[in-house]
Formats: sequence, C-alpha cells, structure tokens
Amino acid sequence: MNYGKNEVEKTLRKTNSRSQKITSHLVLLLTKIILILVLFAAVLGISFGYGIFKGVIDAAPEIDVASIEPSGYATMVYDSKGNLTETLVKSGANRLEASYEELPQCLIDAFVAIEDSRFWSHKGVDVRSMVRAAVGIITGDSSAGGGSTLTQQLIKNNIFEGGNEDTFGEKLERKIQEQYLAIQLEKIMDKKIILKNYLNTINLGNNTLGVKAAALRYFDKDVSDLTLSEVTVIAGITQNPSRFNPLSENGRKRNEEKRRVILQYMYEQGKITKEEQEEALADDVYSRIKNVDIVTKETQTPYSYFTDELIDQVLKALQDKKGYTETQAYNLLFSGGLEIHTTQDPDIQSVVDEEISRPENYDVVYYSIDYRLSIQHADQTTTNYSDETLKTYFRKELGETNFDGLFSSKEKADEAIAKYKAAVTKDGDTVLGESVHYVLQPQASFVLIDQSSGYVKALSGGRGQKEVSRSLNRATNTLRQPGSTFKVITSFAPAIDTCGATLGSVYYDGPYTMGTKTFRNWYSSKGYMGYSTIRDGIVYSMNIVAVRCMIETVTPQLGVEYARNLGITSLTDTDYNASTALGGITKGVSNLELTNAFAAIANGGIYTKPVFFTQILDHNGKVLLENAPETKRVLKDSTAFLLTDAMSQSMESSRMFASSGVSLNSTSAVANIPGMSNAGKSGTTTNNNDIWFVGFTPYYTAGIWSGCDDNQKISAIGSSTSYHKKIWKAIMTKIHEGLADTGFPVPSSVTTAQICRKSGKLAIPGVCENDPRGNAVYTEYFAKGTVPTEVCDHHVQLTVCSESGGLATEYCPEKNTRTFMVIPDGESGGTDDSKYRSPGTCTIHSSTSVVLPSEEDTENLGSTKDETVPETVPETTKAAPKSPLDQVYIPVGPGYN
Repeated sequence: MNYGKNEVEKTLRKTNSRSQKITSHLVLLLTKIILILVLFAAVLGISFGYGIFKGVIDAAPEIDVASIEPSGYATMVYDSKGNLTETLVKSGANRLEASYEELPQCLIDAFVAIEDSRFWSHKGVDVRSMVRAAVGIITGDSSAGGGSTLTQQLIKNNIFEGGNEDTFGEKLERKIQEQYLAIQLEKIMDKKIILKNYLNTINLGNNTLGVKAAALRYFDKDVSDLTLSEVTVIAGITQNPSRFNPLSENGRKRNEEKRRVILQYMYEQGKITKEEQEEALADDVYSRIKNVDIVTKETQTPYSYFTDELIDQVLKALQDKKGYTETQAYNLLFSGGLEIHTTQDPDIQSVVDEEISRPENYDVVYYSIDYRLSIQHADQTTTNYSDETLKTYFRKELGETNFDGLFSSKEKADEAIAKYKAAVTKDGDTVLGESVHYVLQPQASFVLIDQSSGYVKALSGGRGQKEVSRSLNRATNTLRQPGSTFKVITSFAPAIDTCGATLGSVYYDGPYTMGTKTFRNWYSSKGYMGYSTIRDGIVYSMNIVAVRCMIETVTPQLGVEYARNLGITSLTDTDYNASTALGGITKGVSNLELTNAFAAIANGGIYTKPVFFTQILDHNGKVLLENAPETKRVLKDSTAFLLTDAMSQSMESSRMFASSGVSLNSTSAVANIPGMSNAGKSGTTTNNNDIWFVGFTPYYTAGIWSGCDDNQKISAIGSSTSYHKKIWKAIMTKIHEGLADTGFPVPSSVTTAQICRKSGKLAIPGVCENDPRGNAVYTEYFAKGTVPTEVCDHHVQLTVCSESGGLATEYCPEKNTRTFMVIPDGESGGTDDSKYRSPGTCTIHSSTSVVLPSEEDTENLGSTKDETVPETVPETTKAAPKSPLDQVYIPVGPGYN
C-alpha cells in the first residue's frame, strides 16, 4: 500500500468530507423539524387564542342605545319587622339629566382633556393610551393615566355595573369585552350622545351623580352657567370622588392640584388661551363652594336620619367586604335593585322621634339660621354673604359683641336678615339668589342600641322638620365634647380592668394643679370632699378624682387606648393628657360611638360594632352580603359589672358621705326609669355647651346629646342642663313597658367585702365606724383576687382633752377618745376630711395649771377602790388588726403632732 505523505493526506480529506456531509444533513433535518414544530405551535396557539378571544367576544352582552342610557332598579329598604321604609333610586340621590345642548363647551373640553384627549378621533379604543398606561404600570408611573376611553368607561359603568370582578381572569375577560363593545357602540351611537350619557352617569361625590346635579351641589347654579374655573373643579373630582372632594380640607388641596393639571391640558390641546388659563387659576373658586355648601332640594320626602347613616354603612361594607370601588358601590346601591334588611325597630323609632321633637321637652325655643345671599354689583363683580358674615356685621359694625346668632322667633330672625341685607345692598346691585333655613335650637340627637347584638334599633340626628336627604346628622357625623361620660371610659375602666384598682380605691379630692392647668369640680361651691372612692367618682361625677386616677394609676396613654378599644375613633395623639379624663379632647366624639362604648359595658365587656343592616340581597334575590356582628372582648366581665353597679347607684337618689350641711348628690337620679334596673353616666362640658346622658338597662343602651349647633352656652339662653335626662327617661320608660326587670346579674368573678370608704382598705373595728360624720364602713363589690388585705391607714383614734379637744397630755383632767383623719402630705387646701385632721396638743392644761393634791388627798386617793388607771390605748384599738399607724394611736405628750 502507498503510505506516502500525499496519499495519507488525500485519504484523510475524503474521510473528513463524508463526516461534514453527514453532520450537515443532520443539522438541516433537525432545523426543519424545529421550524415545523414552531410553526405548528404558532398555528395552534393562534387558533387556540382566537378561539378564546372569539369565545370572550361571543359572550359579550348585547349592546344597544337603550342599554347604554342611564337607568337602574330601585333599592328597597325594610325595617326589622319587614315594613318598606325607603326606596333608594338615583333620581332621589341628586341625579339630574342634562341634554347635550345644556353642557357648556368648556365643561366638555375639560372632561375630554383629562379623561380621553383623543375622544373625538378614536373609534372607541385608544391604542396609544393603552400603551402609555401599560408603560406606566411597568415603570410605576402613576401619572401616566389610564388606558380606558370615555366610551369604555360608559360601558363599564352601565353595562358591567362598574366592573366588580373578583379574579384577574374575570377582569381580563371584561376588559376585552369592554373594548369590543366600545368599538361596536361607536358604530351605532353619535359621539355627542356617548359623551352626554357619560356626563350624566359619573359619580361626582357628596351624593351627586352627573354634572347637572354637581353644578347645583357645588355652585348652586345650572350646569349651563358654569365658568371655566368651576368646570375644572368638577372635572377634577371624577377620578376619585373621595380623594378630590372639594368640600373637605385635604380634598380641596388635591382638587386644586388636579384643576391645575386640567387647565394645563386644555391649554396644550388648544381648548383655551394662556390668558383664559391664568384667569381661571387666579379665580378664588373654592370660596364660592364654601358659601353654597347645601344639599340640592329634592321633591320627594327626604330620607330619615337612620337611612342617611344606613347609606354610609352599606357603601362602606360594599367597598370593604366586596372590594367595590366607591363608584361601583354607589351605582349598585342606588340603581342595583338591592333589598336591604335593617335593624331599625319601627315602634322604638316612633317613640324616639316623638319625644325628641316634642316642644314641651325643652325649656326654651330659639332659632339659628342657615342664610345665603349672592349679590351682583354694578361693576359685574359678585359677592356672596352668609349667616357667618351676618354675625360679623352685628358684632363689629353694630357693636353687639354678645350677638350669638340665636333668635327667639323666626320673625326676629327675618328682622335681622332684613337689616343686614339693607346694609350690604347698594344702588345698582342685583340679588342673584337668596335662601334662608330656620333651625331649632337647642338641638338634640339620640341613639338606641340592643347591646346583646349590636343592632341599632333607633336613631335621631336632630329635632324639627328634616328638609333634605343626607343632611347634617348630629347622631353620627358631628363630634362634640363628651364631658364627664369620658371618666368611665378613659379613667375608671382601665384603672379597674388592668391597673389593680377597685371601686373602693381612693383619691384625694382637693386642690389639684398640673403645670399651668388647675382642675376644678362641678360642685366647687360645696368645697372639696377629701378621700373619695372610684365609686364616689362615678356616682357624684368627681372631676379631680377622675383626673388623679388617670395620672396616678392609669396614664393618659392607656386611657386613650381603652377608649379606642371601646370604639372611639376620633381621638388623636394630642389627647394624651389629663384633660382627656374629663372629656376635654381635641375633636370630640359622635353620639353613635359614645353610646356603643357604653353598650360594651352593658354587654359584660364585649364590644360589638354597630349594626345597621343584617342582610343585602341582589336584584335576583340572592344574598349579596350577610352582616354578622363583629365582636371582641374589651373589658373583663368583672370590670363591666363593677362599673355597671356604680353607674346604677348614680341613678338612685343618694348623698355623698360628708359633713352635715354638705349636700353633694348623685348626678343621674332624674333619668331613673321606674320599675327597671338601669345604669348610666351624665356629662356636661365646662361652659355648658354640650350635655349628655348615656345609660342602659338589661335590654337597651341609649345616649342623648343636646346643645346648640354653633356651641352657644345652653345656660346662657335660659335653659336648664337636665332636660335631656328627662327625655332619655321618657323614651326608655315607654319602650320598656311590659318588659320584665331581670336586673344586672353578678358574675362569678365578683365577690364582696366590707371596707372603709376613706381608705378603700379593711376597716379597723371601733375606729372607721366612728368617723365624725358617721359610719365609714360599707360593703363593696370586688373582682376576685382584688379584695384588700391591708387595714385602713386614713383613720386614727386618739385620746384628747375633753375640755380643749386638743391631744391630751398628762395634765388634762378629763380625757376621751375620738377618730381623726390622716391627711396626705402636701395637701394644704381645706377639704371635708381636713376638718377632722388630728389636733395639736392641749393648750389649756400644763404643769403650771395643775393644782397639786394635799398629802391627805393623796393618801385617800391611794386607798380608794377606784384607783386611777394609767392611760392606755383603748381595748378596741389594741384588738385592731396590725396597722402602720399603731405607733401613733397613743399621744406622746407635748410636741406630739
């Protein structure tokens, strides 16, 4: 064989050439297979996707002109006995229809600029906006805006009921259908009609649907008369009605920012000039909103106060429990054909309405006014006036510094209005609008709850004729200072529940100052009472006892925490101070929350969130929402009972343990219901601006507030400060007719013990019962494990000179024993206890004043059967339990103090 170099290389080349060919064939074959598979997968995927897409499209609802018009089913509201009480419909919720011709061009341009700038050119779907929105989602740019056109939004709100899907897949399906239907709708409906329907459907906050209702609600004018600056305020609301609400302080700031954006968009899109933009920005448009902040009048009977709050409760539940947006919840409530079953008891509500509105239940009758006046001057400028500017005129211009805005009659109010109107109206002026509403004063609110279930059985938000729906609800939407009712919640409850205090724990009622704040009692003319128990603090509403209890035992932080656990949501971080114990808080509380806090005490320490409805059914009769009570334990059952027992005593006629002539009486006896166990606490603010009473029976908890809407003093207008308790009693007496008095059962966690009321400790036999004012020993309830083991250290029995009353010395011829009070160190002010503090040494008898006996007398004295017995501690004192004060029971002569 030829193994030469050339031959070998030739052979190798042939071999390599064959390997390369085989490899090339294999690669080519594999590539073809992959391409065929990819192509097959693509075809399969496209076919599958098309099938899904076609299925989604085919499943889309039918759309026509009628289905896209604003419409809906009425929602029916039923009371606890099945009676139809209200019908909620959009037309009754301030929705007014506007034709396209009524809409000013600047309003149309404003909404298009901020919501869908290419509305007039796209065919229902705007691809550029969708891409922009997608990029915004990926990059986290919230300012990128949404991708839905106005047509899509109209379909979502009217066809898909706002879009309330639970899963991403459902949302994606709805979005595809929405885009498809938007394209179809624009084929059969004119753009102007689409825009008109959209502007008549949108939620613009504050019980307002559509731009026509919004124009009346916010500016008190027809939609066709809106200015550029006004339409941008309204257009700024639509993306989030709560967040951009121009009637709230924070919402107004955010609305102002949104309005600037809208005006800039309108300028960039050529809808307004630079001069028009700057003029609108310079317009103080929000001052006009404030002056016309009144709900548009409705032709139908306004909703009751109960229904007003029910609406808020349902809207919140739909958002919190079903995940709806505010707009979705609103549309569903007012046009979803729901069936709402409430907790309202018609019989109890009737009694509440009757007594709250009965004129005879009030000591005086006054009127305040809600006044609005708009005047156009000769130079075409406009000035708005109100009852607030009227007050300023009378106080400053007329010098009536005590003018409080209250009138003894409607005629007197009209006279004041006429005088003010004449003063502000000049020649050439034109009155554009004027309105006046008379409001009875003092006002009142009432809440009644079944504490066992949390069901709100009745509610009144004010007295007098209710003129509009969703108006001021004094029972739920106004915050007032709670006064002494807060002593129980923030001071005494936490002291007993978690700080080791008992109803018998004592605090010294004497002059008390913290920093620059000096606290006083409501009974300051009667003086200070000295040592007083927590029971006393509740029964006689003792301010200094409550404050000292919070500061010395509880701490303000813990007091606020307990109030929050009891459902008070209006407290702030500025309330961590001693004044909170007396209800002197930053914002105040609502009647609903305060009454429900006491309902938790009535329910054995278990808090239940207030329930206004039990069930909501959808339009087809299926259960949409079950509203089961939400409960939690906030107090021990022993604490709840102890507070209940003390508050029960406050409703009985009783007098404070004190010296003869000092008459401090229980504060709530006026409200006592005959033949029914009841407990409660009154509250009056320092200046008599607010008066409260919150109490309960074994069946119901009820709270009443009364006062003037503008905080005028009740006592200053000639009224007493106890009429509200009589109203509470009248209502509760009627609704308890025929009910058995089951009492307040004592839980197994509670026991009793005899203690001294001046120390809260075990009484010393023969001492505490001999207090100069009477027997200071009484039987008290205690949570098991908290009965005191120490003996009284505030009473002391001393030997005194019968003649001088001072501490006896060896020179005093006649002596006796008396009980005295030990006063705390540093307490220099006079109290009912300090009257009985231990006296100084006898100043009458001394060594120089003693007549020495003769020898004969001495001998006779020594031989008598009745020999003089050396001075000793009385047997009762010797037998007393060991006490840290044992050493001071025996006077030690001159210098003892």
